[in-house]
Amino acid sequence: MNHQHKFAIGIGGSSGSIYAKVLLDRLVQYQDQLDAVGVVMSDNAKFNWEYELGDKSYENYPFTFYGKRDFMAPIASGSARYDAVIVCPCSMGLLGRIANGTSDDLITRAADVALKERRRLILAPRDTPYNLIHINNMKAITEAGGIICPASPSFYSKPQTFEELAATVVDRILDLAGLQVQSYRWGEEK
Repeated sequence: MNHQHKFAIGIGGSSGSIYAKVLLDRLVQYQDQLDAVGVVMSDNAKFNWEYELGDKSYENYPFTFYGKRDFMAPIASGSARYDAVIVCPCSMGLLGRIANGTSDDLITRAADVALKERRRLILAPRDTPYNLIHINNMKAITEAGGIICPASPSFYSKPQTFEELAATVVDRILDLAGLQVQSYRWGEEK
């Protein structure tokens, strides 16, 4: 029997709501591999989702959503044993707070828990270009055991839609998180 995963998902306020939507869609698709999914959205994440995608479909997913200040949520404690924390998209401000241990909301607390418990923390920054502060913050997270997986799509699978393009990043994130994902693999037939 496959391991059932528990994931905490943080949706930050940078542009790139399509990545968050495709991530949640994929998690629905792979629910048979999941025991729990807890989701936290920043206020800007909700605003950007509505602005960029034109709807509030984030309200329709079958996962447990927590308020950004709900420190009683299980993802705020290492004892809940979540396997991975994924922040997608991750703004540079949010990344900076994580890099500096500033647990001022549930997303940053869940990330801090992942690092202190030596579990997977995967951040998908979407901003570009990077300044030296961004690079140093990414270095600090990497040195602490986190993974920086920029929302830089690949094109060798010849994606035809925005969703397929975003999936080139999301599938890589889910691979890193430990799910068995069906996706394009370089050198393998599609």
